[in-house]
Amino acid sequence: MVVEGLVQAAYIIAAVLFIAALAGLSKHETAKAGNIAGMTGMAIALAATITLALRTTERGVPVTALLIAVPMAIGAVIGFWRAKTVEMTGMPELVAILHSFVGIAAVLVGYNSYFEANHLSGALENIHLVEVFLGVFIGAVTFTGSIVAYLKLSAKMKSSPLVLPARHMLNLVIVLASLALMIWFMTSHWVVPLAIMTVLALFLGFHLVAAIGGGDMPVVVSMLNSYSGWAAAAAGFMLNNDLLIITGSLVGSSGAILSYIMCKAMNRSFFSVIAGGFGSDGAVTGEARDYGEHREITATDAASLLADSSSVIITPGYGMATAQAQYAVADLTSKLRAKGINVRFGIHPVAGRLPGHMNVLLAEAKVPYDIVLEMDEINDDMSATDVVLVIGANDTVNPAALEEPNSPIAGMPVLEVWHAKHVIVFKRSMATGYAGVQNPLFFKDNSQMLFGDAKARVEDIVKALPA
Repeated sequence: MVVEGLVQAAYIIAAVLFIAALAGLSKHETAKAGNIAGMTGMAIALAATITLALRTTERGVPVTALLIAVPMAIGAVIGFWRAKTVEMTGMPELVAILHSFVGIAAVLVGYNSYFEANHLSGALENIHLVEVFLGVFIGAVTFTGSIVAYLKLSAKMKSSPLVLPARHMLNLVIVLASLALMIWFMTSHWVVPLAIMTVLALFLGFHLVAAIGGGDMPVVVSMLNSYSGWAAAAAGFMLNNDLLIITGSLVGSSGAILSYIMCKAMNRSFFSVIAGGFGSDGAVTGEARDYGEHREITATDAASLLADSSSVIITPGYGMATAQAQYAVADLTSKLRAKGINVRFGIHPVAGRLPGHMNVLLAEAKVPYDIVLEMDEINDDMSATDVVLVIGANDTVNPAALEEPNSPIAGMPVLEVWHAKHVIVFKRSMATGYAGVQNPLFFKDNSQMLFGDAKARVEDIVKALPA
């Protein structure tokens, strides 16, 4: 009893640390402390769980210890290797594939819990069967949905939405069929309805995410994070593990809140994102209009323009991550600030392909936290700004969202960079953004294009800056 009591105490401490981790991650300044709290909590949770497993094992301590140690060692080696080698541009797809692991774990735990003798009867047995059924359902949806998200984010699958005939009705039929299968499962205690539901749920997860276009993928990653949390919570109920229930609930609720915040930032309802139909694989959509001719600028001229400015705003996007230009941008920022120029960053909530993607990149390059501002904090200052540098951003600075009611991104709040005196857009070409929408910003009178690799062009500007 003493060991079990210590384990429960350790679980409580770990749960408090997990809550502290989420609180810490809400701000740049406390993010590092939040990560440390989360890692400490996980270490305590693992140690307590392993202790409990060794205490209650029927196989013998050496055998159980070996069964725990081998997969943990393999997972630790793979995880360490991936963490050390992954580029920041690969973080979205890595996060997506990690969500799939949680999903398949919930499925396997569900089946194991079903086949394991539990000696329950009556209402308790029915409750257990519901836990198994829902855990497998949520886990299966999370698994295939995360796989599709990974394939889309890594460009191994087209980002355009998969639009099947009557797709919403198809999803509804699957949900209703799963409900009927749950009733059958509870009355028969037979594995067949559970297996049929698993297949349906696997397809549902695939279809839900396949029907969502590239423009909504940041929200999808957040949404799948929420799914994985609820899958973990379901596994906790099946394993009768309080900490897993708490942890899963924290992840599930925080992921749902983040998804809501991001949907609000895109002026879209959460349901519309789940239903799919936004984004494409690069084909130009929206109004077929002639915006005129774009103008180009050289790195030398851009350097002169910046040197003569008193205020500069930099709005980064996924292109900055692709070019790994964050360090060059940080160097440019330092040089301009040394000249007394007020330099700040404007971050759109869905910039990049992962929530907080740009913030992490800039923090990695040691850009001061206090000059990195959110869209709502900086939009009103655009009109008083001399130069805005748009580095690898496209959809998040597209005026079509406000000026063209028929645009697929109509109503989406954007960084209104075109109000600045001068706008310099860093791009490799005139191609559309991830949502496949043409950008009128490129053709405005106060906009100039600086073509090429973002890192190289920024470095050219740094070299050309007057001493």
